[in-house]
Amino acid sequence: MTSSLLPPSLLPRLERLSIASRRRIRGTLQGKRRSSRFGSSLEFADYREYAPGDDIRRFDWSVYSRTGRPFVRQYWDEQELRINLYVDISASMDFGGGSERRAETGQAPENKLLYAKRLAASVGYMALAGDDVVQAAVFSKEIKGKLPPLRGKASAFRLFSFLQEMGPAGPGDLRGALRQPGALPAQPGMTWIFSDLWLESGAEGLAETLAFFQAAGQEIVLVHVLSEAELRPVLSGDLRLLDSELGTGKEIALTGKILDRYGRELDEYFKEIGRFCGGRGIRYVVAPTDVPLEQGIVKMMDKAGTTGGK
Repeated sequence: MTSSLLPPSLLPRLERLSIASRRRIRGTLQGKRRSSRFGSSLEFADYREYAPGDDIRRFDWSVYSRTGRPFVRQYWDEQELRINLYVDISASMDFGGGSERRAETGQAPENKLLYAKRLAASVGYMALAGDDVVQAAVFSKEIKGKLPPLRGKASAFRLFSFLQEMGPAGPGDLRGALRQPGALPAQPGMTWIFSDLWLESGAEGLAETLAFFQAAGQEIVLVHVLSEAELRPVLSGDLRLLDSELGTGKEIALTGKILDRYGRELDEYFKEIGRFCGGRGIRYVVAPTDVPLEQGIVKMMDKAGTTGGK
């Protein structure tokens, strides 16, 4: 089941990692993360004076013998983190490396859609192995499929199957898809968005959408998936360029001057997204598909500042 997404040899390595959140977690079920509430874990937090009705098992007799005052021990409440995965499956994502079905190894697939799915599957597996809750959705111009909340490492295969089965689905509209009713996560958590971010609405529309998610209590990681051909195109001569989503074409004489301009505008697009994300505390990562999968996962987690050990 993992062969088309994650090599089986990679799973034990992912289990040794965890997803680090910047905020204290207030979940609904117990997990392995410290919340801002006191609870029943084994990690000591503080003392407070005894009050009638307190659990006598938390009474600290050693403190009482030293001070003559009754204190009880408090422990951090450990809660789950809700991880929400959104994967762009618009037609522009199905670019590079041939079709998904031919890219079966874990070695640097160039197909953007497959690479994005593998990154998302990796994040989901880390979360499930760490007793967090995972939900997933795929979108193009609307939400095309949703996976209900999953818990436990054994449910990872449902996540892998869901992602694997979702193929490219026509024109994309990230702003329209992620702002439709029911698209937002129902509870606060961490949202990961995997997309090539080729948007008609540009960085402005992206900023509006991300602000919408933040208002819903989401800590956001934006993963910008691009192929080598998009980052550093080497085409030249008289060409007909096709819009993979609209099917329209344009004749163009591709020169070094035009490629230089493309590079400058792409760099400015990165900077514009980076400025907005940096100002709002959103983690922004560019993920080139020519980087081998395992290396790409590590770089993504490091750049996002989300890597934790177990």
